[in-house]
Amino acid sequence: MREAIRIEHLSSGYGKDMKILKDVSFTVGEGNSTAILGANGCGKTTLFRCLTGLLPFAGKVEIFGKDIRQLKRDEIARRIALLPQTSGVYFSYTVKECVELGRFVRGVRTSHDREVIDRAMELCGLSDLAQHPVDALSGGQLQRVFLARTIAQEAPVILLDEPTNHLDLRYQNELMEYLKEWEKGQTCLPDGSTCRNTLIGIYHDIGLAAQVSRDVVLMKDGRVLSAGKKEQVLSRERLTDAFDFDVTKALRERQEVLESCLSHS
Repeated sequence: MREAIRIEHLSSGYGKDMKILKDVSFTVGEGNSTAILGANGCGKTTLFRCLTGLLPFAGKVEIFGKDIRQLKRDEIARRIALLPQTSGVYFSYTVKECVELGRFVRGVRTSHDREVIDRAMELCGLSDLAQHPVDALSGGQLQRVFLARTIAQEAPVILLDEPTNHLDLRYQNELMEYLKEWEKGQTCLPDGSTCRNTLIGIYHDIGLAAQVSRDVVLMKDGRVLSAGKKEQVLSRERLTDAFDFDVTKALRERQEVLESCLSHS
């Protein structure tokens, strides 16, 4: 399997003596869905900033075999896109105008651009809302617009930074279904070759991460505690180590309380 992302001995931080990431190494295979898990402050978002070229680092990051340090900003954007936790709405754009911003890096407006925009809106269930102002949308609808904008960027790798953080259960499920559908597809790299779409997501919800991802990278204190197939990584011992408390017990207790409530409904 070809590697979409290769990270070797990555270290980074926000000051000369302040290291957040410490000797991080792992790979993400093309077409895989990978979850990044760990307690707050373990370095997950810092890792994403390195992957998108927004933060300097020591070590090596490759995207489909290309060293990220040798790529220009627009070249990085053609390979990797980011869907953040929240995105501000500062103007009363229409839904379609907002999605069109995903093509900004391309710098041209062709029939292909229009096709990509329409396809992204259709994939995210937004075709009927094309002329609707984004500042009048619900939170779930707005996140779908931002997802369509991210997909319209036409990068083969999408990074998800807590994409369902502010959504209720219905909209969480809807958003992840749209992402699963996107993941089934393929995208052309700048050299003309085709690759399978790849998802890498940061999640607080361990259950959701296990549901939507095949691989897991478990982090603690800026290091990789374990990486591999979710069935191998998500053990009670490793989760307890990563979060400094018995995660498995807490999840089971919550499930038992919910099942008890449902049994009386």
